[in-house]
Amino acid sequence: MSNIKTLGDINGKKKRIFETLDPIKTFPEEVTKIVDVVSNYDMTIVFLSPEGKLYQSNKVNYHEKLKAFENLPPMKSIASGYHHFLALSNEEKPRVYGWGQNGNKELGFISNNDDVVKPTLIESLKDENIGQICCIGFCSFFLNKTTNILFGCGDSIDGKLGKPEITESYVTIQKLHENVANVFGGHSYHTLMIKTDGKLYGFGLNYMGELGLGHKNNAYTPTQIKLKFPVEDISKIRIGYQFSSILTNDGKLYATGLTLKTGIGSNLTKFEQYPQFKNNNTIIKDISCGYYMFAILTQENEIWVHGTFNGINPNNSSVIRKIQTGNNLINELSSYNQIKCCDNNLMFLFQSNSYLTQDLGNLLKNGYFSDCNIQNIPVHKILIETRIGKSFDLIKKYLESNCKLNEIQDLLKWIYCDQMINLKRTNEILNHFGIQNAEKTKLLKNDLKQLLFDEQTSDFKLVVKNEDEEEEEELYIHKFILAARSGLFLNMFQNLEENLQKVKDYSGKSLETIELLISFLYTDELPITADTDQEFIKEEFEDIVEYYQLNPTIPMMDIFEICSKI
Repeated sequence: MSNIKTLGDINGKKKRIFETLDPIKTFPEEVTKIVDVVSNYDMTIVFLSPEGKLYQSNKVNYHEKLKAFENLPPMKSIASGYHHFLALSNEEKPRVYGWGQNGNKELGFISNNDDVVKPTLIESLKDENIGQICCIGFCSFFLNKTTNILFGCGDSIDGKLGKPEITESYVTIQKLHENVANVFGGHSYHTLMIKTDGKLYGFGLNYMGELGLGHKNNAYTPTQIKLKFPVEDISKIRIGYQFSSILTNDGKLYATGLTLKTGIGSNLTKFEQYPQFKNNNTIIKDISCGYYMFAILTQENEIWVHGTFNGINPNNSSVIRKIQTGNNLINELSSYNQIKCCDNNLMFLFQSNSYLTQDLGNLLKNGYFSDCNIQNIPVHKILIETRIGKSFDLIKKYLESNCKLNEIQDLLKWIYCDQMINLKRTNEILNHFGIQNAEKTKLLKNDLKQLLFDEQTSDFKLVVKNEDEEEEEELYIHKFILAARSGLFLNMFQNLEENLQKVKDYSGKSLETIELLISFLYTDELPITADTDQEFIKEEFEDIVEYYQLNPTIPMMDIFEICSKI
C-alpha cells in the first residue's frame, strides 16, 4: 500500500472540485513508499523512495510504470529549481548529482548541451562534506555541514546568490557564505537561511516584501530578518514566488510578501500571522508552496489553499479557501501528515511515520508480551500508564465504560504510533485525563525516554560485559520494546523460560555500544556527546544493525546522519 496520494490533476486536465484522493499507481510493484517529491516549472516530477532510488515522470503525463534512474548510489534528498534538479547521495561521504537545463550554469559544471538528461556527478564538490542541497529559480546551493560554508552557482543578478557583484551567472561553483546552519529555497528568486548565530537571514529579490525585511528593496547580501518569535520556535520554512511562510512548533502560520496571483496579503513586508487562523484554535501540521499557490494541512485534516489552484475558484485567488471535500476524504486524510505542492493544479499527501512508530504499530497488531488488555485488546500496562500519566486500572475503567471499541482502537493508535485517527474524539478522551494538545506536547519517543534504563518499571535485565573493567553490567530494559524493534530480541524472548528474568548479551560489543543501541531502540535517537568516538560508533552500528535484525527499512545512513548532527 503506497504512502503517497495525489490531490488534483496528474494528467493536465482541470477539475472543478477535488473530492478524490488518488494513490500513485505508476511505480513498480516493489515500490510501496515514497519519502519525497519535487517538480520543476515544466511539471517534470521526481520521486525519491526510502531505498534512495529516483523516479522521474515525463511532464505531468506519467509513464505507465516509472523506472528508476540506473547506476546511481542511494540518494537521501532531492531539490528542484525552475528547470533543473539536484540529488544528494546517502553515502558516508555524500556526493551531489545534477540534471535538467543548464543554460544558467545552475548545475555547476560545463556541459556540451544545455539539457542534461540524467543525474550527473558534480565533480567540483567531491572533496566537500555536503549535507544539504537547495534550489531557487536558476540557482543551486550546497551546504557543507562540517564547515558551515554555503557554496552556490547559477544566476547571480539582483543578489540571487547573496553576492553584490553584477554578473550574469556564476559558471562554476563558488564559496558564497560562512557560518550557515540551514538554507531554504523554493519556487522563488529569494533565499532564507539560519546562520550559526541562531538568527534568520535573507537575500535576493524582494519586490513584494517576500524577504520580510520591512521594505521592498532587494537584498544583495544576507540581511537579518527580525521576527516576532524566537528562531528556535520555527518548525518549517516554505518559499514560493514572491512570498515566504513559516510554521512554528505550536502550529501557527506566518507569511510575508504579495503577488496578484497568490494573494498572500496586502503590503506584507514583515512576517505576520495568517489572519484566517490568528484568532481561532486551528493547529496547522504542514504547509507547502507551489509557484503561485500555497497549501495548508490542519490538524483537523482540512486542506486550505491560497493563490491560483486550477479548478477551485481560479478567479478568486486572493481569498484563502478550503478545498471542497466529502467526509470520506476528511477521514482518509487522518493518517496523512505531510503536504507537498508541485504546481497550481497538483498536490501530494504523505504518510511519514518514524521507524519507532512503525515497529510499535506492529507490536500493537501482534500483541507480543502484552501483560493486560482493554476490551480484549492485548496491551502493555507500563506504556499505557507512561503515555497517559494515570494508573492502568483507572484508564481501563474509564475507557470500557465510556468509549466505543473503535474509539479505544483509535486511542491505542495514538499511544503506540503517535497517530490521530479520530482527532476530535481522541483529544476529548485525552482531555479527560488532563492531556491538552497531545499532538504537540506528547511525542512517543519523549515518553519512552522516561522508561530508558528505568529499574522501577523494567521487567528484564540484559547482562553486558564491560571490557574496560572486565566486569559485567546489568541494563534494565522492557521486553516488549526490544522485541518490537529487534528481530533477534523477539526470537530470544519468545524462546526463554517463562521465569527467566535476565540474559547475557553475546554480541561482543562494548557496554557503551549496547547502551547506545538500546537508546536508539527506545527513541530513534543516539545520545552522542562531544567525547564520543563517532567513527567508532559508525563502524559498530554497521555490524549491530544486522546482528540485532533491526527494521530492514532503516537506511544505515539515517543512523550516521544522527551521529553527524551532534
